[in-house]
Amino acid sequence: MTHWIPRRAQALAALGAGAGMLVPCVVAATPAAAAAPTVSCTSGKAGLAAKLKKDITAAMAGRKGTVAVGLRDRSTNTTCTLRESTAYDSASVVKVTVLATLLWDAKKHNRYLTSREVTLTKAMITQSDNSATSTLWKQLGLNKVKGFLTAAGMTQTKPGSNGYWGLTQITVRDEQKLLALVTAKNSVLSDNSRAYILKLMGQVVSSQRWGTPAGAPSSVAVHVKNGWLQRATHGWRVHSVGTFKGAGHDYTITVLTQDNSTMNYGVTTIQNIARTIHKDLVPTTASTSRYSPTATPREAFVAVPAGG
Repeated sequence: MTHWIPRRAQALAALGAGAGMLVPCVVAATPAAAAAPTVSCTSGKAGLAAKLKKDITAAMAGRKGTVAVGLRDRSTNTTCTLRESTAYDSASVVKVTVLATLLWDAKKHNRYLTSREVTLTKAMITQSDNSATSTLWKQLGLNKVKGFLTAAGMTQTKPGSNGYWGLTQITVRDEQKLLALVTAKNSVLSDNSRAYILKLMGQVVSSQRWGTPAGAPSSVAVHVKNGWLQRATHGWRVHSVGTFKGAGHDYTITVLTQDNSTMNYGVTTIQNIARTIHKDLVPTTASTSRYSPTATPREAFVAVPAGG
């Protein structure tokens, strides 16, 4: 017995030492890299969700940058999402929100837009005019913008401060919510307001009709708003939102990107995804033409603080 106690103590000490050695190993261990988010699709049409997931994923293969995607087709009850809650600087895409806020506020006060507001909104959407947007943003003020976002349920959208509306934080989820309001009857936007937004998005000048309309069949009506900007971090942000109706379909697409090396690189990424979605949703015969955007896309370059 006289030898058992020290030996047991030695054994326990050894176990303690072993346990002590295990702790720092666990703490120092490099955590497994988080799996990259993948495209998630659901559909009421057999086989469509799996096809879209596969094809959208393939369209992004080898592309650098951070891409977020949203798709909703009412006719087939189809949705696809990727990084739907990741925030991006809005660039000019926020101009649809500015227009919707103005119309929402006018409805509250039971008034029509003034001729001045009509001129400003047309320039803001169809030509992506920045000065017109700044004028309307200042006229509305942050409280009204926030009021609309609350009414629209766009809880992830954060308006840019100090007049930098192009730095509003947006997400795929909220942009898809906005497009849903624009394209179906609701209590937030009047039918006339929705029709006006779609009218202007359908009149965007050809040099700015790139992005989500790429590959849309001629049988589908196209409404679009795009944006881009470059900053010191995350490179080029390039975004496109669009609504599409016709050929038995009623769908919306949002693609937000950043960490692009150039503006054109981001445009190509978006258009690869868009072509895939249009092809899978609306198969066409060889005689049906599909939309080919300009080879020299344009967009208004929004202001950012000095130093990026």
